[in-house]
Amino acid sequence: MDNTVELEILGLSSNSTQSGSFTLVLGESEGRRKLPIVIGMFEAQAIAIEIEKIIPNRPMTHDLFKSFASNFQFSVDHILISDMREGVFYAKIMCKSSLKKVEIDARPSDAIAIAVRFDAPIYCASTVMSEAAIEFTEEDEKREQEASGGGASSKDPRKEKGKSQEASLKDFSLDKLNQLLEKAISNEDYERAARLRDEINRRN
Repeated sequence: MDNTVELEILGLSSNSTQSGSFTLVLGESEGRRKLPIVIGMFEAQAIAIEIEKIIPNRPMTHDLFKSFASNFQFSVDHILISDMREGVFYAKIMCKSSLKKVEIDARPSDAIAIAVRFDAPIYCASTVMSEAAIEFTEEDEKREQEASGGGASSKDPRKEKGKSQEASLKDFSLDKLNQLLEKAISNEDYERAARLRDEINRRN
Protein backbone atom coordinates (compact mmCIF):
# COMPACT_ATOMS: atom_id res chain seq x y z
CA MET A 1 0.00 0.00 0.00
CA ASP A 2 1.32 3.42 -0.96
CA ASN A 3 2.32 5.85 1.79
CA THR A 4 1.79 3.27 4.52
CA VAL A 5 3.99 1.03 6.65
CA GLU A 6 2.99 -2.49 7.73
CA LEU A 7 3.28 -3.09 11.47
CA GLU A 8 3.27 -6.09 13.77
CA ILE A 9 2.49 -6.35 17.47
CA LEU A 10 5.72 -6.57 19.48
CA GLY A 11 4.34 -6.49 23.00
CA LEU A 12 2.15 -5.07 25.74
CA SER A 13 3.37 -3.71 29.05
CA SER A 14 1.86 -1.89 31.98
CA ASN A 15 2.23 1.88 31.86
CA SER A 16 4.03 3.22 34.93
CA THR A 17 2.99 6.83 34.30
CA GLN A 18 -0.78 6.25 33.86
CA SER A 19 -2.51 3.94 36.31
CA GLY A 20 -4.79 1.37 34.66
CA SER A 21 -3.31 1.84 31.20
CA PHE A 22 -0.92 -0.18 29.05
CA THR A 23 1.55 0.52 26.28
CA LEU A 24 1.01 -1.39 23.06
CA VAL A 25 4.25 -1.51 21.04
CA LEU A 26 3.99 -1.94 17.28
CA GLY A 27 7.05 -2.43 15.09
CA GLU A 28 7.74 -2.14 11.37
CA SER A 29 7.59 -5.51 9.60
CA GLU A 30 10.63 -4.37 7.64
CA GLY A 31 12.55 -1.81 9.64
CA ARG A 32 13.67 -0.75 13.11
CA ARG A 33 11.07 1.86 14.02
CA LYS A 34 8.62 1.18 16.84
CA LEU A 35 5.29 2.87 17.48
CA PRO A 36 4.15 2.90 21.15
CA ILE A 37 0.45 3.60 21.78
CA VAL A 38 -1.09 3.99 25.24
CA ILE A 39 -4.34 2.01 25.51
CA GLY A 40 -6.88 1.14 28.20
CA MET A 41 -6.94 -1.99 30.34
CA PHE A 42 -10.03 -3.50 28.64
CA GLU A 43 -8.56 -3.15 25.14
CA ALA A 44 -5.17 -4.48 26.31
CA GLN A 45 -6.93 -7.49 27.81
CA ALA A 46 -8.93 -8.03 24.60
CA ILE A 47 -5.73 -8.04 22.52
CA ALA A 48 -3.84 -10.28 24.97
CA ILE A 49 -6.66 -12.84 25.22
CA GLU A 50 -6.71 -13.32 21.45
CA ILE A 51 -2.90 -13.49 21.17
CA GLU A 52 -2.79 -16.07 24.00
CA LYS A 53 -5.72 -17.96 22.39
CA ILE A 54 -7.70 -17.97 25.63
CA ILE A 55 -11.37 -18.61 24.91
CA PRO A 56 -13.59 -16.54 27.24
CA ASN A 57 -16.65 -18.07 28.83
CA ARG A 58 -18.82 -15.43 27.12
CA PRO A 59 -17.95 -13.43 23.99
CA MET A 60 -16.27 -10.09 24.54
CA THR A 61 -17.25 -7.02 22.49
CA HIS A 62 -14.58 -7.63 19.84
CA ASP A 63 -15.61 -11.29 19.54
CA LEU A 64 -19.19 -10.10 19.07
CA PHE A 65 -18.02 -7.85 16.22
CA LYS A 66 -16.41 -10.86 14.54
CA SER A 67 -19.56 -13.00 14.93
CA PHE A 68 -21.68 -10.16 13.58
CA ALA A 69 -19.34 -9.78 10.58
CA SER A 70 -19.33 -13.51 9.84
CA ASN A 71 -23.10 -13.75 9.94
CA PHE A 72 -23.52 -10.80 7.59
CA GLN A 73 -20.74 -12.08 5.33
CA PHE A 74 -18.22 -9.31 5.49
CA SER A 75 -14.63 -9.39 6.69
CA VAL A 76 -11.88 -7.04 7.82
CA ASP A 77 -9.36 -6.50 5.03
CA HIS A 78 -6.90 -4.47 7.13
CA ILE A 79 -6.74 -1.68 9.66
CA LEU A 80 -5.01 1.64 9.20
CA ILE A 81 -3.66 3.97 11.87
CA SER A 82 -4.48 6.98 9.76
CA ASP A 83 -3.73 10.11 11.75
CA MET A 84 -2.39 11.62 14.95
CA ARG A 85 -3.68 14.95 16.22
CA GLU A 86 -2.56 16.57 19.49
CA GLY A 87 -1.05 13.27 20.62
CA VAL A 88 -4.21 11.24 19.91
CA PHE A 89 -4.07 8.42 17.33
CA TYR A 90 -6.94 7.74 14.92
CA ALA A 91 -7.65 4.54 12.99
CA LYS A 92 -9.91 3.06 10.36
CA ILE A 93 -11.19 -0.51 10.00
CA MET A 94 -11.34 -1.44 6.32
CA CYS A 95 -14.23 -3.86 5.86
CA LYS A 96 -15.25 -5.63 2.67
CA SER A 97 -17.98 -7.89 1.36
CA SER A 98 -18.60 -9.34 -2.09
CA LEU A 99 -20.45 -6.13 -3.00
CA LYS A 100 -18.56 -3.23 -1.45
CA LYS A 101 -15.82 -1.87 0.79
CA VAL A 102 -16.47 0.31 3.83
CA GLU A 103 -14.21 2.37 6.12
CA ILE A 104 -15.19 2.51 9.80
CA ASP A 105 -13.62 5.03 12.18
CA ALA A 106 -12.24 3.47 15.36
CA ARG A 107 -9.78 3.92 18.16
CA PRO A 108 -6.50 2.15 17.32
CA SER A 109 -6.85 -0.09 20.38
CA ASP A 110 -10.28 -1.36 19.27
CA ALA A 111 -9.17 -1.63 15.65
CA ILE A 112 -6.14 -3.75 16.62
CA ALA A 113 -8.22 -5.96 18.97
CA ILE A 114 -10.47 -6.64 15.97
CA ALA A 115 -7.55 -7.09 13.54
CA VAL A 116 -6.01 -9.91 15.62
CA ARG A 117 -9.34 -11.75 15.53
CA PHE A 118 -9.49 -11.57 11.73
CA ASP A 119 -5.74 -12.13 11.20
CA ALA A 120 -5.90 -8.82 9.34
CA PRO A 121 -2.73 -6.81 8.66
CA ILE A 122 -2.06 -3.56 10.52
CA TYR A 123 -0.85 -0.53 8.58
CA CYS A 124 0.14 2.96 9.63
CA ALA A 125 0.28 6.10 7.53
CA SER A 126 3.88 7.07 6.74
CA THR A 127 3.22 10.59 8.04
CA VAL A 128 2.18 9.20 11.43
CA MET A 129 5.26 6.96 11.60
CA SER A 130 7.50 9.93 10.76
CA GLU A 131 5.94 11.95 13.56
CA ALA A 132 5.41 9.39 16.32
CA ALA A 133 7.67 6.36 15.77
CA ILE A 134 10.90 5.75 17.67
CA GLU A 135 13.85 4.50 15.65
CA PHE A 136 15.88 1.72 17.26
CA THR A 137 19.47 1.00 16.28
CA GLU A 138 20.97 -2.49 16.44
CA GLU A 139 22.66 -1.45 19.68
CA ASP A 140 19.32 -0.37 21.21
CA GLU A 141 17.71 -3.69 20.29
CA LYS A 142 20.56 -5.66 21.88
CA ARG A 143 20.25 -3.67 25.10
CA GLU A 144 16.47 -4.16 25.13
CA GLN A 145 16.82 -7.93 24.68
CA GLU A 146 19.42 -8.14 27.45
CA ALA A 147 17.16 -6.14 29.78
CA SER A 148 14.27 -8.52 29.12
CA GLY A 149 16.42 -11.62 29.59
CA GLY A 150 17.03 -12.15 25.89
CA GLY A 151 13.44 -13.07 25.08
CA ALA A 152 10.71 -11.36 23.13
CA SER A 153 8.58 -8.69 24.75
CA SER A 154 5.65 -9.99 26.75
CA LYS A 155 2.37 -9.86 24.91
CA ASP A 156 0.27 -10.20 28.04
CA PRO A 157 -0.31 -7.03 30.07
CA ARG A 158 -1.39 -9.00 33.11
CA LYS A 159 1.95 -10.76 33.68
CA GLU A 160 3.47 -7.69 35.31
CA LYS A 161 0.88 -7.75 38.07
CA GLY A 162 1.01 -11.52 38.53
CA LYS A 163 4.75 -12.12 38.90
CA SER A 164 4.54 -12.44 42.68
CA GLN A 165 1.99 -15.26 42.33
CA GLU A 166 3.91 -17.32 39.75
CA ALA A 167 6.06 -19.15 42.30
CA SER A 168 3.04 -20.67 44.03
CA LEU A 169 1.75 -22.12 40.73
CA LYS A 170 4.85 -24.32 40.50
CA ASP A 171 3.60 -26.27 43.51
CA PHE A 172 0.52 -27.54 41.61
CA SER A 173 0.37 -30.64 39.43
CA LEU A 174 -0.41 -30.29 35.70
CA ASP A 175 -3.92 -31.73 36.24
CA LYS A 176 -4.59 -29.23 39.01
CA LEU A 177 -3.35 -26.35 36.83
CA ASN A 178 -5.74 -27.39 34.04
CA GLN A 179 -8.62 -27.49 36.52
CA LEU A 180 -7.71 -24.02 37.80
CA LEU A 181 -7.46 -22.74 34.22
CA GLU A 182 -10.98 -23.95 33.43
CA LYS A 183 -12.27 -22.30 36.60
CA ALA A 184 -10.50 -19.00 35.85
CA ILE A 185 -11.98 -18.89 32.35
CA SER A 186 -15.42 -19.76 33.71
CA ASN A 187 -15.11 -16.90 36.22
CA GLU A 188 -13.80 -14.58 33.48
CA ASP A 189 -10.63 -14.02 35.51
CA TYR A 190 -8.40 -13.61 32.47
CA GLU A 191 -5.47 -12.26 34.47
CA ARG A 192 -5.20 -15.53 36.41
CA ALA A 193 -6.01 -17.58 33.30
CA ALA A 194 -3.04 -16.08 31.46
CA ARG A 195 -0.66 -16.91 34.34
CA LEU A 196 -1.99 -20.48 34.53
CA ARG A 197 -1.70 -20.90 30.75
CA ASP A 198 1.91 -19.71 30.89
CA GLU A 199 2.78 -22.18 33.66
CA ILE A 200 1.10 -25.05 31.73
CA ASN A 201 2.97 -24.10 28.54
CA ARG A 202 6.27 -24.05 30.40
CA ARG A 203 5.74 -27.68 31.42
CA ASN A 204 4.60 -28.94 28.00
